[in-house]
Amino acid sequence: MLKIGSHVSMGGSKMFLGSVEEALSYGATAFMIYTGAPQNTRRKAIEKMRINEGKELMREKGIEPQDVVVHAPYIMNLANPDPEKQKFAVEFLTDEVKRSAAMGVSQIVLHPGAHVKQGSEAAIGRIVEGLDKVFENTKNLDILIALETMSGKGTEVGRNFEEIRAIIDGVKDSHRLSVCFDTCHVHDAGYDIVNDFDGVVDEFDRIIGLDRISVLHINDSKNPKGASKDRHENLGFGYIGFDALNAIIHDERFAHLPKILETPYLPKTEEEKKRIYAPYKEEIEMIRKGEFNPELKNEIRQKHQ
Repeated sequence: MLKIGSHVSMGGSKMFLGSVEEALSYGATAFMIYTGAPQNTRRKAIEKMRINEGKELMREKGIEPQDVVVHAPYIMNLANPDPEKQKFAVEFLTDEVKRSAAMGVSQIVLHPGAHVKQGSEAAIGRIVEGLDKVFENTKNLDILIALETMSGKGTEVGRNFEEIRAIIDGVKDSHRLSVCFDTCHVHDAGYDIVNDFDGVVDEFDRIIGLDRISVLHINDSKNPKGASKDRHENLGFGYIGFDALNAIIHDERFAHLPKILETPYLPKTEEEKKRIYAPYKEEIEMIRKGEFNPELKNEIRQKHQ
């Protein structure tokens, strides 16, 4: 079975139950959630998250727990040189591990961090130190932290496979680390996944090890290879293109892994900025058919008129 889904919301009164319902409405067999708004660290108590109801619906509909992913919020930075901010990041990530364990989720995707002009080498040291503390705080919980491959914008750490490898090598309990392979980020970082995906995979395997990949983010890119921009585009409408992404999604080497769409919502018209229409049901249908629909955006808008 194809393990495909998208990020879904987890808010309002239904919380985790609502996340499962949203994923099912897209025809998904996997999904990713933030345990609250990704731009902040306000979170509801575990007992208010309607976890058991969500789990029961997953069982009824055949969504496996290993195909559900938590994404840590963007504003948490383990590489921050400010001791208080790094301490906060460690404490919050520790709580995220506990929330994920309560939901039966097996992995948390994490942006490694940003060195804020202190240099990658120093930042990697702080990330390693922070992850060691998180793993020490949660030693009895079997949750992977999946380091996301980054595009290289700003002072991001993880812009190449070597930086991810350096983090893994530094962490004591490195068996609890995996990698989230993001197609837009890797493309924007300069890897040629369009014309030489096998070569990129071989390089990843040589530097990190293919068995470290535990989830894929499937996104097209608004920018050419090596732009270091990180601007996602809907499938087939960017510089990566549908054929390359479809081949990655159906690659037998990753058949057992969840693939998560993070493509942008659509505005009512091309001219408007407010993005309100989720594209995931139609994108998942397009993936299952294996055929690019150049009218996808217009058809989604027409459905909502």
